[in-house]
Amino acid sequence: MKSIYLVLDMQNDLIHPEGASGKSPMAEQVQSREIIARTAAAIATARANGIPVAFVRVAFSDDHREANPASQVFGPIAKNGILKLSQWGGAVHEALAPNVQDWEIIKHRVSPFYATRLELLLRREGIERIYCSGVSTQAVVQATVREAHDRDFDVVLLEDCCAAHSAEEHANSVASIGRFCRVMDSATAFGINQAAQ
Repeated sequence: MKSIYLVLDMQNDLIHPEGASGKSPMAEQVQSREIIARTAAAIATARANGIPVAFVRVAFSDDHREANPASQVFGPIAKNGILKLSQWGGAVHEALAPNVQDWEIIKHRVSPFYATRLELLLRREGIERIYCSGVSTQAVVQATVREAHDRDFDVVLLEDCCAAHSAEEHANSVASIGRFCRVMDSATAFGINQAAQ
């Protein structure tokens, strides 16, 4: 089964200690759960298994013209001037080191499927299984799992590479989407791809 690994919103403003949210509860969860190191290891494993990697970023023009100022999520992003596509804060964390062959999906809403080229590329490449992880579990991760499921993809969530604003929010989110995907540990998840070959 042809697969891809979607790395969701692992950007400096959200997870880097010097980013805009560097002192937030979610950043603390990212650090305590070792999400960056685990994600880097998962990316290396995916590549070693011949699975392409796609980096999904929520990012905006410098004037945030794509953001809805009335949104509870995107209004503050625009007001605080963060997650700019052209700036360090909107970039993928350096420890995750995108390669030239990796996909890049830029989104302006929570879901990576909304108004992006993601589904077009997945269908063109014959992708059937989506591995995914990122921050936050209650936002982009939930949206990705639910929408990928409804588009008839087989979905595998790398639970140990996800974080939310608290351990409780993370656990609740994983429990909520567990019926729409397989919840696995990143150390063993890619083995199901080998077993299918």
